[in-house]
Amino acid sequence: MNHTIISIKEPINEPGYTYAPGSPERALLKQELERMSGETFEIPVIIGGKEYFTGDLGKLIMPHEHRHIMGTYHKASPQLIALAIDAALNAQKEWERIPWMERAALNFRAAELIGRKYRYILNAAAMLNQSKSAHQAEIDASCETADYMRFNAYYMSIIYREQPHSTKDTINRLCYRPLEGFVFAVSPFNFTSIAANLTTAPVLMGNVAVWKPSSTAVLSAYYLMRLFKEAGYPDGVINFVPGSGASVGDAVLASSHMAGIHFTGSTAVFHGIWKRIGENISRYRTYPRIVGETGGKNFIMVHASADLCEAAAAIVRGGFEYQGQKCSAASRVYIPTSLWPALKKILEEMIAGIKIGDPRDFSNFMNAVIDEPAFDKIMGYIEKAKKSAHAEVIFGGNGDKTAGYFIEPTMILTKDPHFVAMEEEIFGPVVACYLYDEKDYEKTLYLCDETSPYGLTGSIFARDRQAILKASDILRHAAGNFYVNDKPTGAVVGEQPFGGGRASGTNDKAGSHINLHRWVGPRAIKENLYPPTDFKYPFMQEG
Repeated sequence: MNHTIISIKEPINEPGYTYAPGSPERALLKQELERMSGETFEIPVIIGGKEYFTGDLGKLIMPHEHRHIMGTYHKASPQLIALAIDAALNAQKEWERIPWMERAALNFRAAELIGRKYRYILNAAAMLNQSKSAHQAEIDASCETADYMRFNAYYMSIIYREQPHSTKDTINRLCYRPLEGFVFAVSPFNFTSIAANLTTAPVLMGNVAVWKPSSTAVLSAYYLMRLFKEAGYPDGVINFVPGSGASVGDAVLASSHMAGIHFTGSTAVFHGIWKRIGENISRYRTYPRIVGETGGKNFIMVHASADLCEAAAAIVRGGFEYQGQKCSAASRVYIPTSLWPALKKILEEMIAGIKIGDPRDFSNFMNAVIDEPAFDKIMGYIEKAKKSAHAEVIFGGNGDKTAGYFIEPTMILTKDPHFVAMEEEIFGPVVACYLYDEKDYEKTLYLCDETSPYGLTGSIFARDRQAILKASDILRHAAGNFYVNDKPTGAVVGEQPFGGGRASGTNDKAGSHINLHRWVGPRAIKENLYPPTDFKYPFMQEG
């Protein structure tokens, strides 16, 4: 046993590559894209380190070339889900007793593997199966995943240092125990890094996980499992059970050993999970920890003092990067009427320069939305705007799913601040705009705050400091991540802990020590150095 007291220094964020023409990383990524595009995958269920092939298959599809089937994945059966729970519980007996620095070392090892071996693999998988550009894949699948690994290990060391005061005759300490049972990790399609964090954050704190990845992002999830294996995570600590949300979720949530859920996905699904947990509450061994990040209807508030080019760039990047498929994506904008003609012209020029297509063509700023249901849903919102007397499509508005699920960057101008495109999450490349009289700035701030049930991200563009302070105050509950003169996307681990309230989730701030606190159950231990030998107190003496 190593009895040294170990101090972990605060990490630095993983440097991102630019993939500029002529750079070595561009050549290496294109080489990996070509290799992976030509491979046919068969991805198994992975439980306790063993692979299972059920024969109940799902397809791995390129959203930008949906006739190209990259392979298949096997869906977990109810029997295998029960086996995964047993494997997790068995693994925890030893895993929770491993010294914390040994767990941290596995995270650091995984981060180094990403930077040195898995970078192009994870990026290519995200580009092909999730239709991400090289830039979006780099900042997500590589940099942010490595950041979660390093910073979470550092935050763990901070948590363990948090100890109570001891007196002359007592020693007091806190023991940070993992939860009693397993954690159910449910990850979305849009961020590979989120999938990595949802599984490894609880595991780092001594827990074990049953992981259901998104059915439209199984390829990058499978490579994460290979990364975890190579980094040294013991078999059974993370169990990989692809399948439909209903089939996997029903079986997992029914287990009496379900101790927590780490979720990112839609608000409706999270509501259903929470309801199911409530219905099953009497059967659980402990009250489950429920940690979720869900939807957003994120705003950009443009003040009359704003720089128009800065605001336009934020609208375009915030609304259309990764096809608007970010829970933090800009999707509603409030603009002073006096600024609109000039801002509209700048937006028109920027949007005209956007190319859409296959992510293997690095000149494309936008790629395909994730699948046909998403395409149809997004186009449905656009059609509502086209048919409405209260709105008009001013840019874009067209989609084509013949070869891939491509939708133009679309902007809707509405006279109604409660038009459906201003209130409901669309999760696509659609930004709704509402014009207000600049003398009604404060009134419009309250309107923005009250319009949406969500509270994830938002931003203010202004040079007037009083306008910024007023927006920050009135919109304090409207965004868990609030940006000043910046787009409302792109939170960085260690810099902007991420999460929101209201219908956007439990605001447990991924990328900080706050999230890790949710995966431990503290035990206070008092040791009396000089115990009393009599029950009597001084006040009881006569005199």
